[in-house]
Amino acid sequence: MAKVLEDLSNAGVAIWLDDLSRERLVSGSLKQLIKEFNVVGVTTNPSIFNSAISTSQLYKSDILQHKSDSIEEIITKLTTDDVRDACDLFRDAYDTNNQDGRVSIEVDPRFANDTKATIDQGTQLWNLIDRPNLLIKVPATLAGLPAITQLTAEGISVNVTLIFSVKRYQQVLAAYADGLEMRIAANRSIREIHSVASFFISRIDSAVDALLDKNSELRGAVAISNAILAYDAFLKFELSDRWKNLKIKGSNSQRPLWASTGVKDPKYDPTRYVMQLVAKQIVNTMPENTLNAVKVNGVFLGDSITPNIGKAKQIMAKLALAGIDLDKITNELELDGVEKFEKSWIELMNSVNKIVTGEQ
Repeated sequence: MAKVLEDLSNAGVAIWLDDLSRERLVSGSLKQLIKEFNVVGVTTNPSIFNSAISTSQLYKSDILQHKSDSIEEIITKLTTDDVRDACDLFRDAYDTNNQDGRVSIEVDPRFANDTKATIDQGTQLWNLIDRPNLLIKVPATLAGLPAITQLTAEGISVNVTLIFSVKRYQQVLAAYADGLEMRIAANRSIREIHSVASFFISRIDSAVDALLDKNSELRGAVAISNAILAYDAFLKFELSDRWKNLKIKGSNSQRPLWASTGVKDPKYDPTRYVMQLVAKQIVNTMPENTLNAVKVNGVFLGDSITPNIGKAKQIMAKLALAGIDLDKITNELELDGVEKFEKSWIELMNSVNKIVTGEQ
């Protein structure tokens, strides 16, 4: 294990891989990343599954074996089998501290604006995979918030995804607490429930940089500042009377998870969304290219979040003075994120259907 990865882990950053495929499971590459890169979790999304299933022959026999089922049922079979196997691979990490060793699977992105469908499928996936180290991914849309609460109340651990704004993150924290309180009111334990909140990083810079002058001091500064202020919101929530009361009753923190941490602009240091966002109780889920860059070129700076909260507030003030509406940008990014995942899911359905019908 490279020292920088050990330094990150010791600083309180859980290193997760933003990828999963049957190729990784069969070849042993995921096992190698666990051993050599300190990887203690995996996240998936519709785009990841689309890439994995549509480009590999390892799924073909399963698809043909179940071709009498609906396309949705076949995809559920393929994805849940992979996630269950990954959960088993991470069981040692999970048994060590319960909060890591986690594998995420997302509800059908077409349900992003349907609370009941999200709850129903989230429950179905939880029961079907049947592993305690599973996380059900739910988008942080307005319809997703009550789903987060209900799934939590049912004892299901949730990874809340597609968070772009601090305001929405605060709503997510409240939705998680609502679910814990509902479960306590039903005289049920909350000790086994864990959650992470996936706050997207690089897409913020891509959107904001496009509106800035090429020499602006704000270029490349907004995404990291936005994440730092999200962490500040997390710290404040942890100090609230509400959370202190839940903590006494056995609650586990909903850790901030930095997602979309691969740089979109090749001029940027590929490690920036990792090394500049280090603090305790953080998860950073990285594409393999970013993980490799961190191992080879990452410069460990220690806690790079809490000393920079004041600076992050200044950057946001300057952004507002520049006439850029970050709320408008984050709202658009949420809509775009849902749309992209829906598109990937439909592409996956088409790919599976071609194998079923013999076109591929």
